[in-house]
Amino acid sequence: MKYYPNPESGIDLKELNATIEEAFAEHGRGNVQMPSKVYVDFKKGDFRTMPAYIPSLDIAGVKIVNVHPENPKIGLPTVMALTTILDVETGIPMAILNATKLTDLRTAAAGAVASKYLSFKKSVTLGLIGSGRQAQTQVEAIAEEKNIENIKVWSRNESHAEDFCRMFSRFDCQTASMEKACDCDILITTTPSRTPVVKSEWVQEGTHINAIGADAPGKEELDPELLKRSTVIIDDYEQAIHSGEINVPIEKGLYSRDMIAGTLGEYVLGTKRRECPEEITIFDSTGLGIQDLAIAKIAMEKDNFIELVFP
Repeated sequence: MKYYPNPESGIDLKELNATIEEAFAEHGRGNVQMPSKVYVDFKKGDFRTMPAYIPSLDIAGVKIVNVHPENPKIGLPTVMALTTILDVETGIPMAILNATKLTDLRTAAAGAVASKYLSFKKSVTLGLIGSGRQAQTQVEAIAEEKNIENIKVWSRNESHAEDFCRMFSRFDCQTASMEKACDCDILITTTPSRTPVVKSEWVQEGTHINAIGADAPGKEELDPELLKRSTVIIDDYEQAIHSGEINVPIEKGLYSRDMIAGTLGEYVLGTKRRECPEEITIFDSTGLGIQDLAIAKIAMEKDNFIELVFP
């Protein structure tokens, strides 16, 4: 068996975006097997198991991933993950990958694909609510698909927003209030909030939103009124209803399944399209097991592994 301790090394983001785009296309065609995430809750977080199979890539496996929002206080990442790849013919475990950074990258690639298909502008202002690892990788991935003219970033800790802008000094990056950060072309929300932080009146017509933070039951970042005046595109119906941005509004009767416009896979395939420049679009990202397999396929081609021999 092969162990990939640093599988993210050498991954080309443009190639990754294209591979994740094709994974969504296969999802849209109905050519994948992917049960919804299974959650196990703890007092301070949870862990999830994410099995999937993509026949066109001849790859199958499962990711185990935790989310513990208080981890940074003790010097640990909020999200840590491990992916096991199985041989499709025999079921033999073929590889284990440290998927912590891969999870950041594949989530960011989904945001880049959504931005490519749902934001009508080629040159954009990015607004960020949150300045952590996912916000950083979203910028890097979207920069492969769009010309980023400037960035406005809000963080609960202003020094973190300042550090973010120093990290992205190649762009015109400025710290901003939450309201001003929402005045943008592409808005990215990456907080673990359980109450809406983005007000509907802050978001102008024509904005595209990557709603990343709400990835478990009870989480939400966006004002339900914003959902009602927007076109909401999800990654997967069952997961989004259970644990995406729309999960709380649906539970409270403020939103319904029939209001969802479609899946990102359908937009990638062109069976559905953005209607007009004034339309507000929201990509409700929960993270799919097929994304983990797609990035694992790329990582395993880099030959950056340790051979594990068992007696």
